[in-house]
Amino acid sequence: MKVLLYFEGEKMLQKSGIGRAFEHQKKALESAGVDYTTDAKSNDYDILHINTYGLNSWKMIRQAKRQGKKVVYHAHSNAEDFKNSFLGSNAIVSLYKKYIVNLYSSGDHLITPTLYAKRILQSYGIRKPIDVVSNGINLTQYRPDTRKEQKFRDYFHLAADQKVIISVGLYFQRKGLIDFVEVARHFPQYKFIWFGHISLYSVPKDIRKIVQYDHPDNVIFPGYIKGNIIEGAYSNADLFFFPSYEETEGIVVLEALASLQNVLVRDIPVYEGWLQDRQNCYMGHSNAEFSRLLEGIVEKRLPDLSKNGWQTAQEKSIENIGTELKNVYEMVLS
Repeated sequence: MKVLLYFEGEKMLQKSGIGRAFEHQKKALESAGVDYTTDAKSNDYDILHINTYGLNSWKMIRQAKRQGKKVVYHAHSNAEDFKNSFLGSNAIVSLYKKYIVNLYSSGDHLITPTLYAKRILQSYGIRKPIDVVSNGINLTQYRPDTRKEQKFRDYFHLAADQKVIISVGLYFQRKGLIDFVEVARHFPQYKFIWFGHISLYSVPKDIRKIVQYDHPDNVIFPGYIKGNIIEGAYSNADLFFFPSYEETEGIVVLEALASLQNVLVRDIPVYEGWLQDRQNCYMGHSNAEFSRLLEGIVEKRLPDLSKNGWQTAQEKSIENIGTELKNVYEMVLS
């Protein structure tokens, strides 16, 4: 059995959650001993595992079908998480939905990262078999490391006693960026850092203004940072605050959990079955509630749930995901 992992527009999408999911897939297949290639020109494969949605993706599917290959479509996106993202996305969301339904329906089998995402696809009328497989997390990469943590604090010139709240995501309204900044206004004594980047020309004007200048002095938008600094931030910060309104999973949440970090998220359906309020994370519904919880966590008036969250991350390790992907492939071939 050999798999062709296909990812269209890799350079453009490598900083996104889909880009990290693709890297996780490669590591997962290596851990499970599954032979794979990323060479789109290769004909030496049995299953096309496709991750993207462009015109070349259509071309790859048609080519695979002509050659009698099986197609596994990884449904990373849906109409719900397309809304409130790019400039003009809401105006074309119905067209986007129709487009991805046709794309996904061209596969023999679908994979999506959460039960919530599976239910959405089924609500669209997609009748293909769908398996739930997490995007997974590289536990070794996010293991707390004092050297990485010091690099993070040095990079941002943080005093030893400075309390820090972080978030990670593209500059999308649906990611809760506006809420992150509004909550930060109530806590000038804390530093709030939002990691991530996307061209400001691609987002609405109100988001552009917030990122460029309309935010308090205690909020920092350093852009896309990878490696030791962001990994040190995950484990060294006092809280990972992710007020996103819509996700298909949220790889950044897994990264925070794997870093032994306390996590505060919005109570939305995507976390059903793997995150539980006051057990392995904290959940809120409004900025007022987020503010109360955030202060309680940072000032250690609320219980530290980081070890419980770390246990959750273990269940979604790269090794476990590799086994699950292998099982899907074998089922598809049989």
